[in-house]
Amino acid sequence: MSRTIDVAVVGATGLVGEVMIQTLQERSFPVGKLFPLASSRSAGRTVRFRDETIPVGVLDDFDFGKVRIALFSAGGSVSGEFGPRAASAGAIVIDNTSHFRRDEDIPLIVPEVNSHRIADYAKRGIIANPNCSTIQLVVALKPIYDAVGIERINVATYQAISGAGRAALETMTEDARQIMSGIDPLRRGNEKPVMFNVVPHIADFLDNGYTTEEMKMVWETRKILEEPDMQVNPTAARVPVYFGHSEAAHIETRKKITAPEARELLRSAPGVVVIDGHELGSYPTAATDAAHRDAVFVGRIREDLSHPNGLDLWIVSDNIRKGAALNSVQIAEILVNRFM
Repeated sequence: MSRTIDVAVVGATGLVGEVMIQTLQERSFPVGKLFPLASSRSAGRTVRFRDETIPVGVLDDFDFGKVRIALFSAGGSVSGEFGPRAASAGAIVIDNTSHFRRDEDIPLIVPEVNSHRIADYAKRGIIANPNCSTIQLVVALKPIYDAVGIERINVATYQAISGAGRAALETMTEDARQIMSGIDPLRRGNEKPVMFNVVPHIADFLDNGYTTEEMKMVWETRKILEEPDMQVNPTAARVPVYFGHSEAAHIETRKKITAPEARELLRSAPGVVVIDGHELGSYPTAATDAAHRDAVFVGRIREDLSHPNGLDLWIVSDNIRKGAALNSVQIAEILVNRFM
């Protein structure tokens, strides 16, 4: 990456946007000029990048002909309106929302899993970043899938509150203060509090009884692995953790694989760190291992007692970093190395 690339970050003042800018700097991405963008509500704000203070521009007024790459993380409706506009102006859009993920002519990319599909960006000038829970799941399962195939995935997710945005983070913190002071938190209609609780409800319910958050894992896993009939059965819950999603994955493979064999495959897999022992603390957790780190951590690797080809894994990863910002920047790195 010898030449510089001008980059726009749409949603620069949000949780993901901030970490996108941080990640661009940490990984020495060859940014020529950075254009942080947000809505007019963020007028007057600034961001720090490479010891420089940069004013946040107003998205509505921006000419995307000024940049080669545009990282989007400002909500699906914003991406739906401005993503095609940016692409038509010549920018390659990497979108972190769900707006384009199911479009057949837009690649859905996890670099460790299906980077060969990045070339498909040329069809519409847009690349979709998957859901954070899907990303860590497929990163952990890809080496097993390649080795022995996977027939079925049962997965329960325990998702950090940061996945719901900055306001949800602040609400949970305030609820904790009130509860610890002996005060019942203010009720918000029928919404269940997350603090000191586990809430099996993320996003909207669909007619099949699953939520959109759960169905994203079904649709996206099938698309990324190019297995349209893959059986995926998810349950998504919100837990009182700030950063880092956890997943209990129970898979059924086409061919038998032992726990030691799976462990060795995962130890050599890109983007994966294995912490898997049988002693106290010899397993990864969101707060102690995944938060603010780039890897997908895997532990509790064991053969399923209830199925001859079953394997169980515990998977944790930072939902804002690998689940959003880092994955987007990794895609941008491949674009620069292979296509620019």
